[in-house]
Amino acid sequence: MKHLLTIAGSDSCGGAGIQADLKTFCALGTYGMSVINAITAQNTQGVQAVFNLPADIIASQIDAIFTDIRVDAVKIGMLSTVEIIGVVREKLECYAPNPVVLDPVMVSKNGSRLLDEDAAGALIGLLPLCSVVTPNIPEAEVIAGMRITGRDSVETALRKICRLGAKNVLIKGGHLPGDAIDYLFDGKTIHTFPGQRIHTKNTHGTGCTLSAAIAAFLARGEPMPSAVDSAKRYVTNAIRHAIDLGSGTGPTNHFHSLYEKAGLDIN
Repeated sequence: MKHLLTIAGSDSCGGAGIQADLKTFCALGTYGMSVINAITAQNTQGVQAVFNLPADIIASQIDAIFTDIRVDAVKIGMLSTVEIIGVVREKLECYAPNPVVLDPVMVSKNGSRLLDEDAAGALIGLLPLCSVVTPNIPEAEVIAGMRITGRDSVETALRKICRLGAKNVLIKGGHLPGDAIDYLFDGKTIHTFPGQRIHTKNTHGTGCTLSAAIAAFLARGEPMPSAVDSAKRYVTNAIRHAIDLGSGTGPTNHFHSLYEKAGLDIN
């Protein structure tokens, strides 16, 4: 069994962040471990509060894992501050895990800012240490420093982000009109991953889930394009069978395929 580590924030309603990552790792047959760098108070309606953990506690969590347990892949999610990003960067340079999937979380699904305004540059500085970065359209606009309105500008942004040191760049097209098409650039070739847009309000944690799934498939030995394709299929299924929880943006259903195989009806 492959051992996967997520470095991210905790989501108290369980739909995103550390909780979504661990569910994804488990659903895809891998063993999940976690380093929590922030605690959020949130539900389906939004984020009510964020408490960032001290840098030394974050560093100690990372050291505890790497000095004892083999790590086959790392997924990085919410990193709120320059100091936290600096600690994570120091530990990535120290332990050199591979692969590393970076989901550059900046704003929550409900519009709450999760990255300090002065921390974007520090986050971009992580790109050379990562195997793939997975921004959505607004995040890609910040990283690339440009507006993205369609495929042509997506391709320009892919190349700009790659020049910042990213080995692979996956821009998720869910914020663009039409079908949900994602674009992967490996420095030479742009791969497209079409997907039908599913009309549901229950999409909390989809970015976290996709990046965690990519990490799991990479750890299991799939090459990058195949890992992205497998992860997108997994997330699409999870969205299609999303859980109607709370009064706002509900979570995806990480375990639908397992429930279906077991003959369990959870609806």
